[in-house]
Amino acid sequence: MLFRQLFDRDSSTYTYLAADLVSQEAILVDPVLEQVSRDLKLLQELGLTLRYCLETHIHADHITGTGKLREITNCWGVVPKNAQAECADSHIEDGETIKIGNIVVKAIATPGHTDSHVAYLVNNTHLLTGDALFIRGCGRTDFQNGDPGTLYDSVTQKLFTLPDETLVYPGHDYRGQTVSTIGEEKQWNPRFAGRSTQSFIDLMSNLNLPNPKKMMETIPANEKCGNK
Repeated sequence: MLFRQLFDRDSSTYTYLAADLVSQEAILVDPVLEQVSRDLKLLQELGLTLRYCLETHIHADHITGTGKLREITNCWGVVPKNAQAECADSHIEDGETIKIGNIVVKAIATPGHTDSHVAYLVNNTHLLTGDALFIRGCGRTDFQNGDPGTLYDSVTQKLFTLPDETLVYPGHDYRGQTVSTIGEEKQWNPRFAGRSTQSFIDLMSNLNLPNPKKMMETIPANEKCGNK
């Protein structure tokens, strides 16, 4: 498997590329509109054919590149079940898998940051957590029908039950960190380690964070697969 982590500085968003080196087929997870040229250049340089663009959720801080990539490559756009994006080619639900060559990507429903969010487990080793779980943190729960109690259950009952050595690749990072493990996050993530459900709910309910700067633009655009 070829695996790459790509970064958009403006939104601190990670995009992930996974490809089967035999079939030369590829998947992009959470592409960013402003980085479409970068992603296409990399695919061309590596001789890869893009088959799928997967979204972990409907983003509020950047516009997805899926719509543009689909126009250019005829790839398949996939969003979580119940996500408000009728433009998607398909909706993926908990436990469902997508295969390219010898790569298997399994969707794990992890609502809480939003009401329709999935993480993607690639070949049982690489966990792309989106905004459900960050390195020593997690996504907020105060808009898009987010719910802190639901997020706590998603992380502790689903993600934290994976093997400790599972690699954690988040949807964002704001401190220069790139990868962690389930074992590390269970022990050291201050949002979850040693916290009860109620303690987590109290914490998340009192963050008082400002809304993402482009939220009023990005959510409607992402509901149209990145087309404004």
